Amino acid sequence: MSDEHKNWLDDFPGTKAVWTAVPDLNGQARGKRMPATKARSLYNAAAKMPLSALSVDIHGDDIEDSPLVFESGDQDGFLRPTARGAVPMPWVKGQSVLMPMTMEHGPGNPFNGDPQNALHRVLERYAARDWHVQAATELEFYLIEDDDPNPMARRMRVGGDILGLKSLEAYDGFLTDLYGACVKMGIPAETATSESGLGQFEVTLTHGPAHRAADNTWLFKMLVKGLAQRHNMVATFMAKPYGQDAGTGMHMHFSVLDGTGRNVFDDGTTSGTEVMRHAVGGCLATMGDATLIFAPHSNSYRRLVPGAHAPTGICWGYENRTVAVRIPDGPGAARRIEHRVAGGDVNPYLFFTAVLGGALLGVEDAIEPPAPLDGNAYDEDLPSLAPDWPSAIDRFEHSESMKRFFHTELVDLLVRTKRQEQRRVSEMTVDERWELYLDRV
Repeated sequence: MSDEHKNWLDDFPGTKAVWTAVPDLNGQARGKRMPATKARSLYNAAAKMPLSALSVDIHGDDIEDSPLVFESGDQDGFLRPTARGAVPMPWVKGQSVLMPMTMEHGPGNPFNGDPQNALHRVLERYAARDWHVQAATELEFYLIEDDDPNPMARRMRVGGDILGLKSLEAYDGFLTDLYGACVKMGIPAETATSESGLGQFEVTLTHGPAHRAADNTWLFKMLVKGLAQRHNMVATFMAKPYGQDAGTGMHMHFSVLDGTGRNVFDDGTTSGTEVMRHAVGGCLATMGDATLIFAPHSNSYRRLVPGAHAPTGICWGYENRTVAVRIPDGPGAARRIEHRVAGGDVNPYLFFTAVLGGALLGVEDAIEPPAPLDGNAYDEDLPSLAPDWPSAIDRFEHSESMKRFFHTELVDLLVRTKRQEQRRVSEMTVDERWELYLDRV
């Protein structure tokens, strides 16, 4: 253990318990809880966990045909603390600390099935060009009162409250605690708004280095769900099973800086550089094959309907919120790409990998996008995302472009995971599906 990390727990006086956590392919935290007295050795690769734990299904069960289970003896991997470092857990009673971890076969040998490692590899390719990605997310979620045993009766009223202050006022206690907890955890939360559905909110996380932005997004989702329980509510990033306000989204904004700090998307005009256009072209060219990343669950497809504020056609435009990829107005130095397709239920690490990998593919192949779209994209005849969950799984599995930035081992594990989920969910009622996703996503 280096001197830098030897006394890391001293930064959290009074800590009673330390929780290790790694995101699985569904973005769910997997790990262990240990007494603080046993946690100082975490930087010595003292923690282990089965490799198969990162590719369990949404129920938390092993994948029946996984090569990581019986075929290989269900081998352990080694857990190493990530660069994000430990954070407090304000939603847990008592003094607890969360230590984000990454999975390795051994020192210097990352496990390809860890979604964090997928993002790390893509960002290394940017770094090889002396480019550094800055990213931010906007996350939507629902708060649902948890006072009725029937999940379909839990405050799911039909109607909207776009940017309504009344909803913000009604949930002010929760939002105040949420922002206080974000400060404690080092999550840079900005504005909160009431979105298109009653009890639906959006919080913006500020720009920062891309991997840290993905970390913050994952931690924020964990915080929202945990804090809601403290307020006797349920929080979900999953689309509701019915209604016009069914969807929750996650938008990603990103720009790329060169070694001098110059934004490579900025040429002093509102149009942006050739590099930006090629990055847009790559995002569009890979979008259909990446549908499974942007819509990973059965209910995800509830929001992908025309006119529901979720892009369904593969297109782009300037300052146009009906398109899939938007270039917002603003000063040239802040020129950025906004990717608007994903649901709030995504794994942030896979989401960032798909978007940034697609953009880099566009730059490498000099992909020219079609003309930017003016007006309502829902009125246009456009190429589309995969129309349903089974199609999305098939397209992802057989896509050559996905294998250019997702390791083949991760592709295989994710496809196996989603096929098992598809089989199990197909046997469930609408109520049972909602209860499943409500608890986990």
